[in-house]
Amino acid sequence: MKFVTIQTNNENHLGVKTDRGILNVTAAARSGKGSSLPVTVHELIEGGAAARQAIESLVREAESDSAAWLNADSVVYGPCVTRPEKLICVGLNYRKHAEETNAKIPEYPILFNKFNNTLTGHGHDVELPITSKEVDYEAELAIVIGRPTKHVSEEEALDYVFGYCVVNDLSARDLQLRTNQWMLGKVCDGFSPLGPELVTADEISDPNNLRISCHVNGEQRQNSNTSDMIFNCKQIISYLSRHLTLKPGDVILTGTPEGVVLGYPPEKRVYLQPGDVVTVSIEKLGSITNKMVAEKV
Repeated sequence: MKFVTIQTNNENHLGVKTDRGILNVTAAARSGKGSSLPVTVHELIEGGAAARQAIESLVREAESDSAAWLNADSVVYGPCVTRPEKLICVGLNYRKHAEETNAKIPEYPILFNKFNNTLTGHGHDVELPITSKEVDYEAELAIVIGRPTKHVSEEEALDYVFGYCVVNDLSARDLQLRTNQWMLGKVCDGFSPLGPELVTADEISDPNNLRISCHVNGEQRQNSNTSDMIFNCKQIISYLSRHLTLKPGDVILTGTPEGVVLGYPPEKRVYLQPGDVVTVSIEKLGSITNKMVAEKV
């Protein structure tokens, strides 16, 4: 299944995307079609199999109710996961990206964190901070955890995944590289466009064999496959779970392939500017597009 966040009047509502369009689950629940339905993405994830089954039943029951369906093009999208407890990121996790930046291939996953202020949805403008002149794009696969995960083996790790989605790990390189800690360059407002769709794990047979790309103003900048990851999805989940408990709704950003601005020779680096439109796409997961604008102060 494919789930989205519908934004209406500054509120987030759960939606289900099908070939027909998008079903507003919140509206269906309020109209009496299912008072026990999960009406947020986090209720859905935390509700486990029972919540999924309730949504599946709702979709079947609402098939003939034209008022319950929205046109996908008319929806204002929020981030497909709205309030994760943790946003954990893996740096330098594609071999060719490490090579293009002249970085040593890491022996262990390089980890850093983002916060909920970085989350935004498909179609929203992203303000380029006035404190940075070097904002870069990063196409990434995001893993969304489905149940509490601690000390899980690599063999079982993917069983703990609720789903996958597309994310743009926007990075202010001048802030990121100011110190040895990358956080400042990663946590600016809107720096994690996430979605539009959260695709459940049963639809993705192998998350480490998906085409991934990024376009800026229609020009392809990144074109790779998640098979180039140094640490694959099950390795990342298992490694993290040995050190901390992963909670339902936690989001893991798995790294970016080659083609980022930072990988170019210094004299050829052209960082994102106001008016630039960035689209990140992953096979089977869709595309997220955001326009860069100047920060309002």
